[in-house]
Amino acid sequence: MSDQDNPHPELSPRRRRLLFRAHHRGTKEADLMIGRFVARHIASFSEAELDELEGVLELLDVDLAEWLTGRSPIPAEVMTPMLSRMAEECSRSGAGLPEGARRG
Repeated sequence: MSDQDNPHPELSPRRRRLLFRAHHRGTKEADLMIGRFVARHIASFSEAELDELEGVLELLDVDLAEWLTGRSPIPAEVMTPMLSRMAEECSRSGAGLPEGARRG
């Protein structure tokens, strides 16, 4: 991960670990969507939100990609406020792209 991907070098070890996991999912699509979301918000997440994030990061990439892009609805049994927030943000045009590359 480059310094540009980690704009918060002062993060706690837990937050740095979660940020790393979010950027290294296994599929490029998930890396971009989840990694960028986490990079934007990791510094402000509460401990409870970090717990929720850890739960989301345990889910399969293929499922997350389907849910976060809106191709499939998020099942009620895995829906959390964190996953809902991710889905809302990832459904926007240009989600996963660096800020300077967005068009809309």
